[in-house]
Amino acid sequence: MRIVMVGPFGMRPRMTMRLRAMPMAKVLVGRGHTVTLLLPPWQNPEDAGARWEEAGVHVENIALPLGVPGLQHLWTTHRLVRRALELKPDVIHCFKPKAYAGLVHWWLRQLVGARRPRLVVDTDDWEGPGGWNEIGGYGRLQRGFFTWQEQWGLTHADAVTVASRALQSLAWALGVKPQTVAYIPNGVPDELERPVDRTGSGIDTSIILLYTRFFEFSVHRVVEVLRQVRVQIPQARLLVVGQGFHGEEQVLLRLAGELDLEEAVEYTGWIPEDLPNHFARAALAIYPFDDTLLNRTKCPVKLLELIGAGVPVVADAVGEIREIVRHDETGLLVEPGDVNGFAEAVVRIMRDDSLRRRLGRAAVLDATRRLTWRRCIKQLEQAYGDTL
Repeated sequence: MRIVMVGPFGMRPRMTMRLRAMPMAKVLVGRGHTVTLLLPPWQNPEDAGARWEEAGVHVENIALPLGVPGLQHLWTTHRLVRRALELKPDVIHCFKPKAYAGLVHWWLRQLVGARRPRLVVDTDDWEGPGGWNEIGGYGRLQRGFFTWQEQWGLTHADAVTVASRALQSLAWALGVKPQTVAYIPNGVPDELERPVDRTGSGIDTSIILLYTRFFEFSVHRVVEVLRQVRVQIPQARLLVVGQGFHGEEQVLLRLAGELDLEEAVEYTGWIPEDLPNHFARAALAIYPFDDTLLNRTKCPVKLLELIGAGVPVVADAVGEIREIVRHDETGLLVEPGDVNGFAEAVVRIMRDDSLRRRLGRAAVLDATRRLTWRRCIKQLEQAYGDTL
């Protein structure tokens, strides 16, 4: 089967196509399918026109047109549609029902009969009210357009792939037929890449890792958890890896300073190549997750990275986290918003080396058995339908 996966943007800086579409594509190639990722690299224009192959997956970045912004959007969409049809695919899989991927879906939907391949739409976030519309910094017209795109896109696809049970329920609530909705959660590589050695002496039992983009939780809550932990374990320190959208890391550092905790916080910023070292140092990781619609619909990739690296995790029991973490087997789950319970769970792992080792080993084993991308290949192929 020939499959074209259309992105709303390029491979970076946003990572949907790198961390969701590409792993699906690699598994499909391993099953004998031909897959092309077709991307509009408007956020990384230096890739415009570039083509390469990665593990058998063809990657094409279209050339970006110049000109008036409105016409530029039209021409970008036209180039994506034209190239997608030139590849003569059996299936076109549009990643996200919004932006350029959503426009491509709408354009192709106007074709009739044999001219139109099967159209599948993927959603890994809730975009409308209560979702990215609330934190994306969009104007009123953009929010309205993205809301329309999401609802139209999900209800006018031949099949829909969703990253979470919450998105599955929301699609059903919009009237999408249940048999056309495929649950495809994010996963870990079939063979975990760059495994982290956590058996040696490199672990610092005083370090709590926070690996994050910050928008999922209140930084006040994280600082309060750290304060409570240090009441019982004064040497505890917080290693913060990541970067916020709106300078949230600076808010965290300021709050820590107000509570005389500035010496207990180490902020590294976002350097992806350093992740294995950070994972190897930390005794455990925390994954705070406020109980919001946006969070309930996500399938957090960073949490999967931690689990796959064997880092014991304390996390809020929200949405897909309850599917990923098995309480007291591969990590500890806490009721969302329970700051005291969260701090106590952190202290429990920090004080019990055998528990820390047991959770870490079980997390890696569970990831390789239950959380790989390959587990969903049949559901994905079923979403591609009769073209098989």
